[in-house]
Order: sequence, then structure tokens, then C-alpha cells
Amino acid sequence: MASSPSERTSKPQTVRLGNREVIAEGLRLSFWADISHRCMTASWPAFIGGAALVFVAFNAVFAVFYWIGNQPIANVPGGAYIDYLYFSIETLSTAGYGDMHPQTHYGHFVAAVELFTGIFSMSLMTGLIFARFSRPNARLLFADHPVISDHDGKPTLMVRFANERHNIIGNATARLWLLRNEVSLEGQSFRRFYELPLVRNEHPALALSWTLYHVLDEQSPLYGLNAGDLDASEVSLVVVVSGYDVVAAQTVHARRSYDHSNIRFGHRYADILDTSDDGRIRSTTASSMRP
Repeated sequence: MASSPSERTSKPQTVRLGNREVIAEGLRLSFWADISHRCMTASWPAFIGGAALVFVAFNAVFAVFYWIGNQPIANVPGGAYIDYLYFSIETLSTAGYGDMHPQTHYGHFVAAVELFTGIFSMSLMTGLIFARFSRPNARLLFADHPVISDHDGKPTLMVRFANERHNIIGNATARLWLLRNEVSLEGQSFRRFYELPLVRNEHPALALSWTLYHVLDEQSPLYGLNAGDLDASEVSLVVVVSGYDVVAAQTVHARRSYDHSNIRFGHRYADILDTSDDGRIRSTTASSMRP
């Protein structure tokens, strides 16, 4: 494939898929073309640090324009650069304390450009912060290990998770996927995924916990496999849960992946329900997440 000189090939990137790390090479990556995604996916310390760096850089540049002018700002003692930097901060943030103000056409022009930049950047920052805060999050606590044992007389793969908020997630749906390495008839190795049918894949009102059941019958890709077979095929499991959060009035999603070494054979989850001293039903979610 031909590429133009303006296209830039990035350094190798590490993509993590569950417990697997894939090194992606040769991707053409532009920092500014995907800046909104970077702002949304960066950690809060990195996001705040980047915003502070941009704020300082803007003010430093405008302070230089004030500094090289012929006294564009009134009441600047000695015309020091640091004083113009302080004035730039007041102008860019639209604070405007009033002791220093533009007094020439040049100063008014630079201040007008900086005010426009400040209004634009503050609006953009407000939108990014609101978008980061308002992102829906399901807050589901997944068990550390899927388990395989008999359920209703049949070997069954089970995965348990719980709603940490204890609010209602209406019309919750769950899907369980299997990923494993296979070899085609031509001898080519590739990774294939299968959706594992669940006994129940919908929950009307998820408030406490939910255990997913996949029966290991003849139609199951896991039928007759043991721990060694799972290791040889580098099996991974992916659980995807979505539903309607009645408090946030938004659709929320959660995802958890497991490596083959996380699967426990012959184990069961602890019982989640018991009776308290006053006769009420008690849910012990924390202990029930351990096989």
C-alpha cells in the first residue's frame, strides 16, 4: 500500500486483551487526529496535568506578545515578563481584576485574541470534564475465577458477578464468549471466538448478584476438555453485561475477561443467601464471589 510522505508510522503499541498482550506495529497514528479519544481515555492525573500544561503554554505565549509591545498594558511595574504573564492569566481566565488593563491598540488586539482563546478553551474543557464525569459505569464486581462443576446433574461453566451499587439495572443482558487458538485444514493457526449459550441471558432487575450458567453438552466448544486442553488452546473467556440504570437513566455496560488459568475445575461458588438474627434474608456478596 502506497503512503504519502505526510503519513507517520507510530512506534509499536501494546494492546491488552484480557491476560494477553499483543504488539501492534505499523499503525499510522496522528496525535491531533484522535485528541478527543485521548482526553477521554487518559487517567485523571494525566488529564489534569495535560490541561495545566496547555494553560501554562497559552499564557506563556500571550505574555511574550505583551512583553514585546510598546507598553501595551497599563500599571505594569518595570515591564517585567512575569507581570505580563500574570495579566495573561487574568485575561485568559476572564477574571480581569482591573488593576492592569490594555492601553494601546496593540494591547487591545492581543487581549481580544486571548479572550476569544480563553472562552473557546474553557468551553472545550468544560465539555470534556462533563463528558468524563457523565460516562455511564455499571460498577459490577466479577468473581476472580469461573468455575466448572455439576449443576442440575450436568457439567456446567459458571461465572458470578454482583451489582456493587445495589441499584436496579433493568433488562440486563449478558453474553459469554470463548476465544481459543485453532489450526485450519491448511495448517494455518488463527484465533477463533464462539458465543457460549447461557441457560438465562436476561435479568429483569439486577440489584444483587447473578450467576451465568453454560452447560457443557455435546454442542459446547468446551465439551470434554480438561485444564490441559484449555492451556494448549490458550482459551480465554469474555463476559459482557449491559442494562438500563434506572438512577442514571442510561444504558450501562461492563466487561470482564478471564484467562484459561483462572478457570477452576470441581469448584463451586459459596452460597450467597442466609438468614440474619432478626429473620431477614441477608446477602453476603463478598464471600460468594470466591469459589
